[in-house]
Amino acid sequence: MTNTLLDAPIRTGGRVLAKPPSIFRTGSCLPEVRWAGLALLLFLIAWPLQLAGAPAPVWWTIYLACYLAGGWEPAWAGISALRAKVLDVDLLMIVAAIASASIGQVFDGALLIVIFATSGAIEALVTQRTADSVSSLLSLAPEQASRLTRSATGNDLVIVDTADLRIGDLILVRPGERIGGDGIVIEGISEVDQAAMTGESVPVRRGPGHNVLSGTVNGTGALTVQITSPASESVIARMVSLVAEASETKSTRALFVEKVEQRYSLGVVIATLVVFALPLLFGEDFRGALLRAITFMIVASPCAVVLSTMPPLLAAIANAARHGILVKSATVMEAIGRTQLVAFDKTGTLTEGAPILVEVSPATERSAQAVLNLAAAVEHHSEHPLGRAVVRAAETTVTPASDFRAIPGQGVQGSVDGQVVRVVQARGERTGTIGTVVEVMVDGQLAGTLTLEDALRPDAAIAVARTAAITQHPVHLLTGDNQRTAADIAARTGITEVRSRLIPEDKAAIVRRLEGDGIPVLIIGDGVNDAPALASASVGIAMGRHGSDLALETADAVIIRDELAAIPSVIELSRKAHRFVVANLVIAGTFIAVLVTWDLISTLPLPLAVAGHEGSTVIVALNGLRLLGTKAWRQAPTPSRPLEQMVTAPEDTPHA
Repeated sequence: MTNTLLDAPIRTGGRVLAKPPSIFRTGSCLPEVRWAGLALLLFLIAWPLQLAGAPAPVWWTIYLACYLAGGWEPAWAGISALRAKVLDVDLLMIVAAIASASIGQVFDGALLIVIFATSGAIEALVTQRTADSVSSLLSLAPEQASRLTRSATGNDLVIVDTADLRIGDLILVRPGERIGGDGIVIEGISEVDQAAMTGESVPVRRGPGHNVLSGTVNGTGALTVQITSPASESVIARMVSLVAEASETKSTRALFVEKVEQRYSLGVVIATLVVFALPLLFGEDFRGALLRAITFMIVASPCAVVLSTMPPLLAAIANAARHGILVKSATVMEAIGRTQLVAFDKTGTLTEGAPILVEVSPATERSAQAVLNLAAAVEHHSEHPLGRAVVRAAETTVTPASDFRAIPGQGVQGSVDGQVVRVVQARGERTGTIGTVVEVMVDGQLAGTLTLEDALRPDAAIAVARTAAITQHPVHLLTGDNQRTAADIAARTGITEVRSRLIPEDKAAIVRRLEGDGIPVLIIGDGVNDAPALASASVGIAMGRHGSDLALETADAVIIRDELAAIPSVIELSRKAHRFVVANLVIAGTFIAVLVTWDLISTLPLPLAVAGHEGSTVIVALNGLRLLGTKAWRQAPTPSRPLEQMVTAPEDTPHA
């Protein structure tokens, strides 16, 4: 049947990305941007004065101020690195600039400083903008709980910090509250939303004797819970510990250029000394030998090599952000392109994390539509995810039931046309049925059943297919849900590798094993239970709208609008950025090889050396910025959500 409510979002609410501060405001707060801006301003003042024939001391002084503004931070960084017995490109750039000034080429040295400072400022600005956007997405386990103390005179409730709860303490969890600690239900019946922790797609019934987890959300009933673990040993605490351990391992990864920077810089210094010393041994005058050595240092310095990497990656980060993915660093953007295997979580990732109605089976002479309308009339006042799904599937003209009340841990009840209608979740699992079965009772008699499933995201199948086509290994599904539900989702999305009933430690262990086999893994998840795996993978990506805070903070990237189609697109964008980096390195290497050879076998004029060096730097920078264009992002069409639900009569083939 046609349903006009299906145009509405299946899962409402969630985070909405707050607009980050303007790029000018962000830049004004960053010292790298302020110093680079000042250096550029001084350069733009000195250069016209030099061209206009102003007194040399005037523009020399301004150029030197430009050196100081743009060069003091990289100089300090280079000196600090040198103290740690590391020679990096920062110090090499400063030495090259000072060497240029020492032979009268102050303009060339200032230009070198400005380009280098501007590159660092752009990187800092993009990184901070991403951090601002992620922080705007980012509230996990509650900080406080209601501790219940029983005495002969009555019960006392005291609000305490969850960190102060001890084993054996009783806490009262009211409807809608987050549970403050791991424990066992002593009194009360309710349904608890554990999706973020365990991956179960619908709230689970919890009563006396059942375990509950900190950070999960209580439903319609009040629960008295006895704490069984201190806050430091709760499920959340253990997962935070796993995340920290995995993050320390990932922090050792770096960009390719950063790995070779030390050796290259040391090689340039040694080669420069050789180029200076050898002519002296063969009788060349000191000034000529020094000029040749300085020219060699300038043309061999890795400015263009450094800029071969950062502009393409930063442009790719900006392009990805424009299309809904926040990538937190250039290192992450580079790592995305090396992905050989992609693993998806199920609940809240491949699925909406909210149910939809897939089948109505009448048990009496009533029609399927009549059973659905009865259920929707009662569920009209319910905030339970199953109830909202029933209302969304029914006709908009349904009149709400009277005398509504919730039955904690079971369902709801109301009066419809003088009949008592109960909508309760069926107990136990039904063989051959995927999803959750809800019974509709009228005056105590079964009128029919409703079957609901976690709604598959409309772009899930296309995203999986595109991802499988560009990765070397099959797409994996890692979920804490049961095997039957996991297999159904896998079949509907085309995933062949399925792991179900996984606890957080299991997910992380699988990822670590794959990484240990030399397979770079990209994993997408949204829950607290996904955080350890997100931290263990080469790249972890979190769903932004409904993802847990821990997942967002742990992930290397965030999908702002929860659009799975962005996953293969960002992998392709990263690989395109890598190709641009390689092309830039070829360009930079060619310029360096030609200029160095010219300087060694003949006499390379210093102005021509600087022009060639800076020209190659500008070329690779502009080439990298081409990734800002819209054509660099490959966007696949996203199918719209179906406009019809499947409603079957008893004689129809049951849903499977």
